[in-house]
Amino acid sequence: MTPRRSILVVVLAVLALCLSACAGFPTTGPLNYGLSTDDTGDEAQNVQFLPSRPQPGGSPAEIVEGFINAGSGPGAAGDWARAKEFLAPDLQNTWRPKAGVTIDISGERAYTETAEGLVDLTLDAVATVDDRGAYERAEVVERTLAFELAKQADGEWRITKAPDGVVLDRDQFPTVFHRYSVMYFDPTWQYLVPDVRWFPTTNAAASITFALVNQPASDWLAGSVVTAFPENVSAVPSVSTPGGVAEIELSREALDADQETLDRMLTQLESSLAGAGVVEVVLNVGAAPLPAEAVPVRSTRVTSAPLVLTAEGFGFLTGEELEPVPGLSRSVVAAAPLSVQVSPDRDAAAARLASGEVARITSDGAEILDSRAGLIDPTIDHSGIVWSVPREQPAALAAHLPSGEAVSVADAWSEASAIAAMSVSRDGARIAATVTAGGRTALWVAGVFRNADGVPERLGPPLQLSIVGAPALGIAWIDDISIGVLGAGQDEAIVLEQVVGGPSTTSTATADMTSIAGGGGISNVRLRASDGTLYVRRGTTWQPSAEDVLVLATQQGAPR
Repeated sequence: MTPRRSILVVVLAVLALCLSACAGFPTTGPLNYGLSTDDTGDEAQNVQFLPSRPQPGGSPAEIVEGFINAGSGPGAAGDWARAKEFLAPDLQNTWRPKAGVTIDISGERAYTETAEGLVDLTLDAVATVDDRGAYERAEVVERTLAFELAKQADGEWRITKAPDGVVLDRDQFPTVFHRYSVMYFDPTWQYLVPDVRWFPTTNAAASITFALVNQPASDWLAGSVVTAFPENVSAVPSVSTPGGVAEIELSREALDADQETLDRMLTQLESSLAGAGVVEVVLNVGAAPLPAEAVPVRSTRVTSAPLVLTAEGFGFLTGEELEPVPGLSRSVVAAAPLSVQVSPDRDAAAARLASGEVARITSDGAEILDSRAGLIDPTIDHSGIVWSVPREQPAALAAHLPSGEAVSVADAWSEASAIAAMSVSRDGARIAATVTAGGRTALWVAGVFRNADGVPERLGPPLQLSIVGAPALGIAWIDDISIGVLGAGQDEAIVLEQVVGGPSTTSTATADMTSIAGGGGISNVRLRASDGTLYVRRGTTWQPSAEDVLVLATQQGAPR
């Protein structure tokens, strides 16, 4: 019998305010990284699936198939009411659709009736989302889900036993679940650090608030960020957002918070809820509003002009003009480095020299920090700390303080046999690296644990993001939630763009690409070729934008 398929209903709504969530991602083509809520123009927010109801006389396999297809429709109440129609009455009350998501390739699903009333679903899972909204890539392996069914009084088969959670096709997933950033502070309280979660769009504000206030940060990130919300403060798991104003009801313990804490709490909520179309947040305890104002945070955006070293000097390239970096450009030119990463305040840079040594470059010149053999390109964080590591010793990660003191960073990439590239995030709370593990090149990210003085002490357990599929040539943070990796394929370069806590996309470029950098504005990724040509992406193609570039530098932010 021909499988019954869900009907896609496109609901186009005219909104009073032009707000759309920073949610979802294209299933083909490049991702639009680094855009604010108002910049995305994401029409997927207006798309909903209306699955089919159980059909009379459906076989057990058809009922299970209909139930799985109904996972695409959480409904207006967000309770998957249509999916529950395939369940027996007792199971309708105990099945937990929000327990998680299995993301698969729908064309590989197979429904097998193993005995009367018993159905096995075999599928190829590519990722999972847990009950907290955390996304995790999965090796594509066959999994089996078992279902039990029984005939009801009306003679129709209904499911009496089913796994909790829903199953969604990988192309369908970003329409049903959207991407939201739950925001925390870095330990200095200067930067906001995103923890990416995936929630249904139905009452997303409530899901985001519950995750931020009532739950801890993701395990891999928890030790490197802080939150203003005291452990004894909770939020009511219901948020009203009339006209884009979110009314957040907090427990009475919030009354004990001082003004600075309240202001920081509001800042986290406003930034987190912006992705759900919220333009204002009001904190309440009972009927009493809590006075609070958002605190200023430091931006991690970078200048849109590329930062390069050429025969003419070092600086920002605009057209044919090169704007030098005051106090730094002369020293960079004199050092003639092979790689450069500039600190947010542009008063220091981490560099690998032609000798292979790692140096800190300032207006006073280049200071050699590390002379170990086989060093990879270093990275510099917002505190001016330079990080270095030998390619064949990924655990031998060193952090060089502005004072010149070098400290060993414990628990660094302990399961990796080699490391090709690394970069600290612009907020300083995370570090990404391409490593060799199990004979494959993989992209990992870990939290940075610092002491009270901001000195790195160790790395947290790494979150394994994706397999690069080729030897890595470079890595760069594209924005706060996405990382770019340049890989050397056999006949062409591979450009991997990975959401931290989300899926990845892969594109290709000509084989002579040697380095990668994140950028601001439309061109969010730049590549440099071996002949010195600088490329930017326009649509789906890479187009030359400059020539004779000796080094494509990366930026760690911009001055205040």
